[in-house]
Amino acid sequence: MENTKRDGSFYINPYLGGVMLGLVLFATYYITGRGLGASGAVKSTVVTAVHAVAPQHADKSDYYSKFLSDDASPMSNWLVFEVLGVLAGGFLSGALYGRLKLKVEHSPKITNKKRLLAALAGGMFFGIGSQFARGCTSGAALSGMAVLSASGIITMMAIFGSAYLFSWIFKRLWI
Repeated sequence: MENTKRDGSFYINPYLGGVMLGLVLFATYYITGRGLGASGAVKSTVVTAVHAVAPQHADKSDYYSKFLSDDASPMSNWLVFEVLGVLAGGFLSGALYGRLKLKVEHSPKITNKKRLLAALAGGMFFGIGSQFARGCTSGAALSGMAVLSASGIITMMAIFGSAYLFSWIFKRLWI
């Protein structure tokens, strides 16, 4: 059941990891009444940053103002703590199992700069798309599939379909 590679690094069994993810999703539904998602944390961070830099603009904006209140900061949203926990957990796992390295993996055909710019562009498009879709893949696909919603199934098919299409187009960035 243990997945140890030749270099001594350890990876959890994917089936066990899937069961554990399902249990986390179940616990999230039970405790909060809703599924997992990370785009809400990014939105809270952006709203807070815009309000800190240009408070008058944020207060007048139809979009930003609906997330601002005198009672609580957008950063007090539980999704912010979820994402911080994911980042801390990933860092801790990498440190404990010797996989914590600062490197850029890419094809020998491209430079570090080009790979980082492609990753940044992809992340930005993904973030913009998650706002158009009113949620990220975790919220729309993972949580939607967990409750067998038609929208979750369609979203998952669209995610994997577009991933296959874009991987074929952009495969030169890593092969």
